[in-house]
Amino acid sequence: MLGMEKKLNTIANNLSNLETTAYKKQRCNFEDLYYDNLRYPGSQDVNDEFTATGIAIGVGTRVTSVQSVFSEGSLTLTERDLDVAITGEGFFRCMDPFVGQEFYTRAGNFSVNANNNLVLGSAHTGRVVQPAIQIPEGVQKIQIDDSGIVWVVQNGDVQQLQNIGQIELATFINPEGLLRVGENLYRETQASGAPVLNNPGVNGTGMLKAQHLEMSNVSPITELVDMITSQRAYELNSKATQTGDQLLQTVISIKR
Repeated sequence: MLGMEKKLNTIANNLSNLETTAYKKQRCNFEDLYYDNLRYPGSQDVNDEFTATGIAIGVGTRVTSVQSVFSEGSLTLTERDLDVAITGEGFFRCMDPFVGQEFYTRAGNFSVNANNNLVLGSAHTGRVVQPAIQIPEGVQKIQIDDSGIVWVVQNGDVQQLQNIGQIELATFINPEGLLRVGENLYRETQASGAPVLNNPGVNGTGMLKAQHLEMSNVSPITELVDMITSQRAYELNSKATQTGDQLLQTVISIKR
């Protein structure tokens, strides 16, 4: 019942993030617990014969891990110059100046802060995209190409593109080992391994798609089916517990 409760909580979190940019669904992995072995397979009976099977009574299940599924979500067109999606593997990098730590994300809804730096999310977060890219004053247009190069057109220029920086992507040998910290952010851990930095499209790293955002990879139909199945499993376990209590009460009343 506790295992099913954890799974239901995981499903509820997936459904609540159905519209969260670049959210990656989670799933519960289970394992059966140790068994109460009343008789081991191959033990000898009263006639010194080896038994073909044993008697093992299971005592339940538990959640071994809640795993992130990093399949790519669908892309949606936003027509906003500072919205960028990753097609393939990789994470954007950003530095949080308040904690002095680097974070990683698949959400590419960028903004420009008061210091003209390209930042993750809304301009007030202060999480500067790494390597830092500063937007010059008097920019008429910002353009990010598939390889991550940031171009700008200055006011007065006749579509003269100026290269002002390069967006890098980080890949991990085990992205499922990244620590979720909320706000679409992940943090490096010993399990994830160190980030490998490349320009988009280099060494298997994904490409960028400007004016698009990656949506959540949660399938509402799949989650609803899982939710119904988990709910029924919870109810069946509850019924089994009640039946076991009733049998025990019957045994006690007979002994009396």
